[in-house]
Amino acid sequence: MELSPRPLLAASVIALTGLLAGCATPTPEQKAGEQIFDPYEGANRTVHGFNLAVDKVFFRPASKGYVAVVPPPMVDSFNYFAENLSMPGQMVDSVLQGKFKQAGYALARFLINSTVGFAGLADPATEFKVPQVDTDFGETLHVWGFGEGAYVELPIYGPSTTRDAVGVVVNMFTNPLDFARTNPVNNIGLYADGVRRLGERGRYSDMVDAILYGSADGYAQARTLYLQNRRFKLEGDTPDLYISPDAISTEGF
Repeated sequence: MELSPRPLLAASVIALTGLLAGCATPTPEQKAGEQIFDPYEGANRTVHGFNLAVDKVFFRPASKGYVAVVPPPMVDSFNYFAENLSMPGQMVDSVLQGKFKQAGYALARFLINSTVGFAGLADPATEFKVPQVDTDFGETLHVWGFGEGAYVELPIYGPSTTRDAVGVVVNMFTNPLDFARTNPVNNIGLYADGVRRLGERGRYSDMVDAILYGSADGYAQARTLYLQNRRFKLEGDTPDLYISPDAISTEGF
């Protein structure tokens, strides 16, 4: 029997978020996004240490070797392929968010890139002026009114929040391609996304190294950058969402 990584990863995320859920309550300032709500900092730092070890031993050297050996155009093609495989799932999320025009863009990008773009290895949809689509079920939950919850760091996956962690699990099972009878390779989307992340880690190695290894507290640096970028993506350029060092606070169990 084939052991699929998808249920294993989903189970690990569910178990972690389940253990953390309900252990602490954010203050009004933390609910409003004016402070960092990290009541599980001890556990998160342990996971962060594990992730750093995996990065040092495997991901960092593998990513550098990948971008050194594979020509940049091929790296781009693999990235396009992974992005294209995610379009049907992003179409579903766009519909759930009530963004039907965006859903149409996702469908158009998938159809164009899957045909004219040689099974998604090229990106003619961008040349045809079809807008980019970048969404997920974490954003869907945000649109539905769910708060971001506590900050969590997931094994292998990295920085997240309880809301986005739920989104990670749901998105593993909402892509229509996963239910196609002619799916050539099980978990092909998961593998493709892994290759995409490998390429991004290699291309931006200096910047990632500076965040993880070059600062006095790589965990706090990664946490702040993730939350700021995620809040900016979901809320837009709202000054109240900026996290200043003085606003960082944590709360125990």
